[in-house]
Amino acid sequence: MSYPLHSRSLPASSGVRLLLAWAAVLSSTREAEGLRVPGEYRGLTEGRGWPGLAPTPPTPRTTRRQPWGLVGAPCLSPQPPEKEGALPRQVGNKTECGLLGFVLDLKQDYEPVRSQVPEEKLYRVYTFNSVRKSMSTVIRLPDESFRMYSKGASEIVLKKCCKILSGAGEPRVFRPRDRDEMVKKVIEPMACDGLRTICVAYRDFPSSPEPDWDNENDILNDLTCICVVGIEDPVRPEVPEAIRKCQRAGITVRMVTGDNINTARAIAIKCGIIHPGEDFLCLEGKEFNRRIRNEKGEIEQERIDKIWPKLRVLARSSPTDKHTLVKGIIDSTHTEQRQVVAVTGDGTNDGPALKKADVGFAMGIAGTDVAKEASDIILTDDNFSSIVKAVMWGRNVYDSISKFLQFQLTVNVVAVIVAFTGACITQDSPLKAVQMLWVNLIMDTFASLALATEPPTETLLLRKPYGRNKPLISRTMMKNILGHAVYQLTLIFTLLFVGEKMFQIDSGRNAPLHSPPSEHYTIIFNTFVMMQLFNEINARKIHGERNVFDGIFRNPIFCTIVLGTFAIQIVIVQFGGKPFSCSPLQLDQWMWCIFIGLGELVWGQVIATIPTSRLKFLKEAGRLTQKEEIPEEELNEDVEEIDHAERELRRGQILWFRGLNRIQTQIEVVNTFKSGASFQGALRRQSSVTSQSQDIRVVKAFRSSLYEGLEKPESRTSIHNFMAHPEFRIEDSQPHIPLIDDTDLEEDAALKQNSSPPSSLNKNNSAIDSGINLTTDTSKSATSSSPGSPIHSLETSL
Repeated sequence: MSYPLHSRSLPASSGVRLLLAWAAVLSSTREAEGLRVPGEYRGLTEGRGWPGLAPTPPTPRTTRRQPWGLVGAPCLSPQPPEKEGALPRQVGNKTECGLLGFVLDLKQDYEPVRSQVPEEKLYRVYTFNSVRKSMSTVIRLPDESFRMYSKGASEIVLKKCCKILSGAGEPRVFRPRDRDEMVKKVIEPMACDGLRTICVAYRDFPSSPEPDWDNENDILNDLTCICVVGIEDPVRPEVPEAIRKCQRAGITVRMVTGDNINTARAIAIKCGIIHPGEDFLCLEGKEFNRRIRNEKGEIEQERIDKIWPKLRVLARSSPTDKHTLVKGIIDSTHTEQRQVVAVTGDGTNDGPALKKADVGFAMGIAGTDVAKEASDIILTDDNFSSIVKAVMWGRNVYDSISKFLQFQLTVNVVAVIVAFTGACITQDSPLKAVQMLWVNLIMDTFASLALATEPPTETLLLRKPYGRNKPLISRTMMKNILGHAVYQLTLIFTLLFVGEKMFQIDSGRNAPLHSPPSEHYTIIFNTFVMMQLFNEINARKIHGERNVFDGIFRNPIFCTIVLGTFAIQIVIVQFGGKPFSCSPLQLDQWMWCIFIGLGELVWGQVIATIPTSRLKFLKEAGRLTQKEEIPEEELNEDVEEIDHAERELRRGQILWFRGLNRIQTQIEVVNTFKSGASFQGALRRQSSVTSQSQDIRVVKAFRSSLYEGLEKPESRTSIHNFMAHPEFRIEDSQPHIPLIDDTDLEEDAALKQNSSPPSSLNKNNSAIDSGINLTTDTSKSATSSSPGSPIHSLETSL
């Protein structure tokens, strides 16, 4: 197998002629599920494949061949095709399989390298992570020194390179200007072609002293670049069409990847995620974080709402960026209805985003166990088109439930009204008990099997998705239910009261209690069942479609149930006799019953003609509770969920601050006495009656002021605010005496009768010996107490 090769030299930099090296571009394509390497760049020279050019054989070198066998160690290897002439199979990591396949296509063999350095002899392995965007493997050379091979994102690994291998395999100085030129002339063009660029580099370490392998910042530096390869992840042929179906169904597809932004944009164009001329955004992770964060580094929902409606590609993103985007879309209030977010992922880092999303899709083949556990649905074939099938089946299930509800509610409304009204007017229900059991069997079991087994069709993807709060019974369904109920009730009551005249038969309304079944009521029962059978066909369409027979023969279960029910109905009517309260009918009577049932199909077309927008009185049913309609008690229960240990801790804090507050109050009283002009005279007490009455007023004033503040639950504060903003203050305009807190209400009542007003002046001194004047700071108390606050708990403990 030959490959067209082409070498192209880049212009010299700073007067130094850049070294030429071989490079190859494969013109063949590997299997769609795998990756292929269509280009490699070495020694500042790029190779492109062009048809008609002679192949340039590469020079085999150990330095070139060894890193491919080592960096691809976690991959099993490309396997031969299962069938002759088929494409090779790739087992393991797709990126590393693509690199190893590139070595095989260059007529090189990596197996000798693996046999010399098996996986158990690897000295140290730095696994790939989303922060450093690279992975490294350390081996011990025969001279006891160490060599580290690294591969990762090209622009990131190149920043850590100080040398580059020339075409002769000799290391040369790699200056920053050379790196910038490589990025502009090699990496960016490859990325614009949809290639994922990967840089392969190495570094040698001495045996003594042994480096500190845990210090990754020093280890992953001063590298020597071996080459830069471009890997193409071929887009599966069915993916663009699947994305078009999603967009047509009202689903916006966004790509969040760790690739270069140019690579991500090129792949998005190939897939059809973005189209030239549209208004969209393609951002890198750094720019995304810069736009959604404020000056303090905090994420603001308003900033996210300005970005996500137009965002289509997020490149060089971290797992945190993916989770932030998912959470921002879910919490957004930019649209009237909350967005439903589905996320696909296969790696461990995708776990938080998969868990946060409304629907998480994990890859069954390439996905990790963490991703599968965090997801809701596992795609067994790792194919995007399976998501379209999941959407189609989900909508089909929703519509099947709506179809069954439309049919069942129509039968219920008619059966209940006929049975109740008939029993009230004619003293006997037109529909007997056994007949109602048969109707329920048709309505529940058979109808659910017939309407719930409708296969999904592509037409389900032609309408916009339902909102999260969309009612289960729409206005169109309500129109169909009421319209068909009116038709059936009109004909049933017409047959009930004038049916015996129409068919020239005996009336069954005034029949004796144990009389044999009448033809009159048998016609009513048979007509009722016929109308339900034909209305079951109408129930197949719930969005106002006119062609109710569309796709009916694709559902053999529906056809079998309808025909089977009709056959059983013939047996019941003709041979049921007294157990089913039926009398055999003649052929003309049967034809009239079938004709009235067929009228359901005609009446359904009449109902479909009436525009739903004109029927303002119709209401929707089955709507979910809106967010603002959630009872406040439930929200408080969620907010105030405190474990037992925290509750005990808070109770102890309240008691401790309660005691501390009492001590501070006593200290303030003593300080007030010390600052008084007549401290000695103030210590004297009046007579026992006067003193007790004053002490009682002191305690009552204290209690009333404290409880007055506690009885105003305006807002909630913490126990720390309770100390920072006391509920009362002591006026120091008059001398004070210590508080007394052992007074009860009975002594207060007795003293009110026997005490006299105290004298305003003391004879021994001129100090005013009145009670403590306590006032309440209502402005503070109004903002520091509530039923759920610590002060409220203090009141309860008191």
